[in-house]
Amino acid sequence: MAAKFTVFRSAEDIDKAMMQVRKSMEGIPFRFSSFKKKHDELARDIAAYSVALTDAESIIRD
Repeated sequence: MAAKFTVFRSAEDIDKAMMQVRKSMEGIPFRFSSFKKKHDELARDIAAYSVALTDAESIIRD
């Protein structure tokens, strides 16, 4: 039960962090030091990790 709660909470925290990143990007020029490329790579990696956490939650629940 504790593992399921931890996985679920981690997924929620990741969502909150990505929303904060999106808000903080509003004033940054996209071409500034290839920031957009680095952000997109990070967002892709975080999305893959988030999906893996969600899948793990369903396995732990069973």
